[in-house]
Amino acid sequence: MKSIDLTGKRILVTQADTFMGPTLCEVLAEMGAEVIADNQLLADPALPAKIIEAAGSIDVLVINLAIPAPFSKVELVNDNEWYSTFSTIVDPLPRLVSAVLPPMIERQSGKILVMGSASALKGMKRASTYSAARGAQLAYVQAAGVEMAPQGIQINAIAQNFVDNPTYFPEETKANPAFQERLKREVPLGRLVSMEEDAQFAAYLCSDAADCFVGQVFPVSGGWAS
Repeated sequence: MKSIDLTGKRILVTQADTFMGPTLCEVLAEMGAEVIADNQLLADPALPAKIIEAAGSIDVLVINLAIPAPFSKVELVNDNEWYSTFSTIVDPLPRLVSAVLPPMIERQSGKILVMGSASALKGMKRASTYSAARGAQLAYVQAAGVEMAPQGIQINAIAQNFVDNPTYFPEETKANPAFQERLKREVPLGRLVSMEEDAQFAAYLCSDAADCFVGQVFPVSGGWAS
């Protein structure tokens, strides 16, 4: 059985200073990877291709995109909320993938991992915009993953919720007694999944040990979604 060894792999992590980025970079580096951390927001349509070109040859692309989740009632969602959410966490996805695929196809190997959300797997009140955007990510991964599998390229996603990270679970939220009660009530695990636990699973999906997974969505949510 292959172990999780990323020695010699060059891994590009997008939006590396937010969401799961810092912990991902740390864990991937600990497992031997050469990590290229890019901190830029990707609203500019031309930027994804420039980032891929600047990174040079990469073995794995980790697409880590995040935005503070809108909390509008469904009847109050306006065009600005909808378009800004999709332009931040959906539109960069195909641009990044299109830019990184040609060299991967040429060498018949490579991996792309999307850090997504389980909000696309289970209904949540006042999350229609965010859930729709995260759902678009996962649908894209499923379709692109099966298309690229014959080329030796694995495209997968982690759909996470109730994973400790500063973007969606800041300290003030975690310290709220009502939130702690919610954890006990809604999450079978009874606690947040740690950033390290999530990043270690991501590292596994970036490794040669995970070559058999294509177009798959893996919930990481302490049992909240499956």
